[in-house]
Amino acid sequence: MTQTHLQERTGVATLGGNPITLLGPEIKVGDQAPDFKVNKDLMTEVSLADYAGKVKLISVVPSVDTGTCDAQTRRFNVEADKLGDDVVILTISVDLPFAQSRFCGAAGIDKVVTLSDYKNRSFGQAYGVLIKEIQLDQRAIFIVDANDTVRYVEYLTEMSNHPNYEAALEALRTLV
Repeated sequence: MTQTHLQERTGVATLGGNPITLLGPEIKVGDQAPDFKVNKDLMTEVSLADYAGKVKLISVVPSVDTGTCDAQTRRFNVEADKLGDDVVILTISVDLPFAQSRFCGAAGIDKVVTLSDYKNRSFGQAYGVLIKEIQLDQRAIFIVDANDTVRYVEYLTEMSNHPNYEAALEALRTLV
């Protein structure tokens, strides 16, 4: 995992009220979505290109084993049923793929795709959500259209807060 020369962003987020440092650029609406490599399982890597032609809601959570992350993943799993085949919801965390799989099985999560940023932190670095101090990805929501243009961004300023589900879903609905 190469973290040299990564932009460091301070003063933009906290964890339990304590400041954290985010590594990577701040993604903005209108940007071309950066590519990334994450793991679908221990051996299978996927990238942005694997979801070409689809609208992508990328739900980033620090760990599926926390209450807010669990609720966020469950909420988008329920919403996925209403969105059609042209939309994919990706939940990305640094959890190991088998921990994600165990969580999904126990929680009945079967509509979102869980992907792991554990190996290279490629997603976290590319999307500016990698927390320098603890090597987890910050909670965030990105919506990327079928042409890989970023159409919605929400970086949470406090890690324990929930994202604005309604705003994200409204932005998503305008694209499908």
